[in-house]
Amino acid sequence: MTIGDFLSTSTKALADAGIDTARLDCLVLLEDILDKDRASILAHTDDRLTATQQTQLEAWMELRKQHTPLAYIRGKAMFYGRTFLVNEHVLTPRPETETIITFLRELSLPDQPRIADIGTGSGCIGISAALEVPDCQVDLYDISPEALEVANKNAQNLGAGVRCLESDLLNSVEGVYDVIVTNLPYVPDAYPINDAAAHEPALALFSGADGLNHYRTFWTQAGAISHKPQFIITESFPAQHHTLALLARNSGYVLERSEGYVQLFSL
Repeated sequence: MTIGDFLSTSTKALADAGIDTARLDCLVLLEDILDKDRASILAHTDDRLTATQQTQLEAWMELRKQHTPLAYIRGKAMFYGRTFLVNEHVLTPRPETETIITFLRELSLPDQPRIADIGTGSGCIGISAALEVPDCQVDLYDISPEALEVANKNAQNLGAGVRCLESDLLNSVEGVYDVIVTNLPYVPDAYPINDAAAHEPALALFSGADGLNHYRTFWTQAGAISHKPQFIITESFPAQHHTLALLARNSGYVLERSEGYVQLFSL
């Protein structure tokens, strides 16, 4: 089978399975297995795939036809210009979450600021913070040991000097922080998620009837911290932002800025 044959047949197969990005997905997987860029692949569509390459691509296609996220098939995803390992124990990083890092970089922080990433998952937020904010100290917290294992591997691969610690939200958080960043579950239980999201861990997605159960607990805990962080940055659906602002106000925080899915709160 040539590269062109694979592109033709597999694009149609994915499209027939309801994958909107069928051709792009095929090209991405070809880039992975051939270790070549897209331009080179498209310039050599008459090149033949080896039997091993063809077998692997066919296995990947079967997964993708079942709407398994492309990131899980590849075992990696991009976030803020870096490659992060991902698997079925963590959410795949979303582009909208990158705004958290943008907000964080624009804050006026003390020297050697301490940052906590609550519900870290793959570690993409906290590790990006560690690599983008000069001289900061970052701790990654998650309730899932499997997620922390992924985060720890990403920290090692990217050379980020962070700590990975187990905690249910703020229950076991250690020390004093200048900033908390968090992307907690915020999808309502009955929300109609797409087929790809259905493969992601429900623990990291859903949070009660209105999607805010985790944030209610979080803001109650944040209000009880003796040395509160100056800033807290969160992510949720834009339609939830008003309720989140009220929860934050009850814990002593005011909304400073909101953009897309992300909100910045301060004391």
